[in-house]
Amino acid sequence: MQPSSVTQEAGGVLDFESKLGTVALDSKFHLLNSDGYVSFPSNFFYFDRFAGVVGEKGPKVVASLSWSNRGVSKVGRIFSEFNTAVRFHCEKIPIGFASFGVNAGENSGLRGDGNGVLEDEGLVLNAVEAESPKKVLILMSDTGGGHRASAEAIKAAFNEAFGEEYQVFVTDLWADHTPWPFNQLPRSYNFLVKHGPLWKMTYYGTAPRLVHQSNFAATGTFVAREVAKGLMKYQPDIIISVHPLMQHVPLRILRAKGLLKKIVFTTVVTDLSTCHPTWFHKLVTRCYCPTNDVAKRALKAGLQSSQIKVYGLPVRPSFIKPVRPKVELRRELGMDEDLPAVLLMGGGEGMGPIEATARALGNALYNEDLGEPIGQVLVICGRNKKLADKLRSIPWKIPVQVKGFVTKMEECMGACDCIITKAGPGTIAEAMIRGLPIILNDYIAGQEVGNVPYVVENGCGKFSKSPKEIAKIVGGWFGPKAEELAAMSQNALKLARPDAVFKIVHDMHQLLRQRTFVTHYSSVTP
Repeated sequence: MQPSSVTQEAGGVLDFESKLGTVALDSKFHLLNSDGYVSFPSNFFYFDRFAGVVGEKGPKVVASLSWSNRGVSKVGRIFSEFNTAVRFHCEKIPIGFASFGVNAGENSGLRGDGNGVLEDEGLVLNAVEAESPKKVLILMSDTGGGHRASAEAIKAAFNEAFGEEYQVFVTDLWADHTPWPFNQLPRSYNFLVKHGPLWKMTYYGTAPRLVHQSNFAATGTFVAREVAKGLMKYQPDIIISVHPLMQHVPLRILRAKGLLKKIVFTTVVTDLSTCHPTWFHKLVTRCYCPTNDVAKRALKAGLQSSQIKVYGLPVRPSFIKPVRPKVELRRELGMDEDLPAVLLMGGGEGMGPIEATARALGNALYNEDLGEPIGQVLVICGRNKKLADKLRSIPWKIPVQVKGFVTKMEECMGACDCIITKAGPGTIAEAMIRGLPIILNDYIAGQEVGNVPYVVENGCGKFSKSPKEIAKIVGGWFGPKAEELAAMSQNALKLARPDAVFKIVHDMHQLLRQRTFVTHYSSVTP
């Protein structure tokens, strides 16, 4: 097998963001016991656990900020008010758990008769009772398109497999249910990814457990109440996380309220090889891994083998259905029915060297001696209308079809013989299901690094960032190296897991049935 030219990136980069977890102007911090504050020197800004939100016994560590400077009474009052607000915020018990018999206090807005009605919103919360339909809540974030695509794939699979038996909701937990600045996560991610060194620093700097756990503790201090309200708004029987930042805070809340044995909490990892440690949490009911490499990482992170299932990456159920004849698909897409075709993708935003690669393909797939094309190109520009208009204005010597944002990617792939794309896990998984050899032209530092050797070393494709080199590879596949193209197609099909999404939802269905049976049995057993 051909070795990859991409090696594992070093991770010893200091992440300045991680300092949010334990910023200290002094090594001292406040401990709260049952009697109140223990006296310690001030001048600190320290974060740790959930404090009053968690409601655990023992010392409580509360986020607090204080400042001692003689003659600066106004500043002192400001920070004192800040401390008061933080302590009030942290010590309020999250609403939305009354159906499980949790005492929410006098001013929580919950009725005291145990019926679980939130009086100010009229919301009945009975997440684990045997009702129909069961409710599934999928937690995602629009940090890249892959997480939403996996969420929508799971939702579609539930609908196809179980119909009205399940009601599925998809929510961006951070954007929809946390205050500023935490709700800016997607925008922050897009900024960091566009500035590679910043993203690399963030990704590797937050990888150590000590760092990201302190970050989650700090964040949870401020958002736990809002997140709890957001979770219980949907009355979920099953919670599914398809994002690495959607485990820790929700699970801490569920554990604090005694709901871990009543609500099925699962993680669906959407990275094929390298993945951030925050994907893995020991309290999940199940962790679905796309590959054995990811499963090994889960075991190393402390999960038990009984918690892990390796089913593959969830892709849209439409990819499982038999593909229509290639000639028919090409005719609908306005392509030449006979020439071999390469699919050139730039993601939902049409990013990357799309124009340069298309021009290089235009030259490489035209036989000057015969004066005719040896292949054709289908370009997907996504939402980049400017790019699409420019490509359509070029007088091509070969057939080139330019499309904007498409919703039936399975048909575009079914019409082509190979694909050029960045190393996004969803696109790789879909291409393998369609048996398309893959040329990877870029990757995001961190989570996509391992996808390159995964494709190359399994004989499913090649990697190059050079448009001319990529065009040369395609020209060979459509000419003297046609056998290599066919062999890679077979390798891709062998690695594909088209039924992964249905295996995942059926396993979740069984988990819920077991959980419901145990809960019902324990409630009737004397």
